[in-house]
Amino acid sequence: MDKTIEIIKNKKCEVRQLAELRTGEKQNQLFGYPSIFNSKANIGDLFYEIIDSEAFRSTDFDDVAFYFNHDINAVPMARSRRNTPNSTLRLSTDSKGLMMEADLDIENNLDARKMMSAVNRGDVSGMSFMFRVDKDEWIDLESEMPTRIIKSISKVYEISAVNYPAYENTEIYARSLEMLDNNKRALDNEKRAIKKSKLLKQIKKENLENELKRCIKTHE
Repeated sequence: MDKTIEIIKNKKCEVRQLAELRTGEKQNQLFGYPSIFNSKANIGDLFYEIIDSEAFRSTDFDDVAFYFNHDINAVPMARSRRNTPNSTLRLSTDSKGLMMEADLDIENNLDARKMMSAVNRGDVSGMSFMFRVDKDEWIDLESEMPTRIIKSISKVYEISAVNYPAYENTEIYARSLEMLDNNKRALDNEKRAIKKSKLLKQIKKENLENELKRCIKTHE
């Protein structure tokens, strides 16, 4: 089994979907932003999420395929091989986010030709990508909607054009229920850690106060 397919089936990756796909300068080229930096997204009304502008600094882009609706069993419409200029899928970052350029074989690949037609007509405008988080940070854990900041993404597995972007621009609109549950557990664990830390500080403070009282009584 392909390693990427195995990782995806084992749900070791996360999914983001955005409405940021259009045709490029060439007749067979698609251009878009699978990820927008520093844009706050609502994750299932559980928490907000932001992808830091440095999140892709050390990301592995060595083998990334371009599909439609995450159909990883289909023939890729483009592919990044070590992300070289000669790859049919090229990934880079700018001040806005993670940028994608894909050269489709619209002469020999019927699916690619259908895709280009759908994007030109505006019938398909969404993008999605699967990735793995290396480092994140939680803030505002005491609020009803904490914020998760993704600081580092270790690997991008695949990028897809998608049918239904439910949120415009930078909003996340779909991920697996299991992954959402995993995020909720991570959030709950962070909240418990904060409560435990506060409790320990309170106990330590009370112990110091009691010790101070005993010292005062001893010297009276």
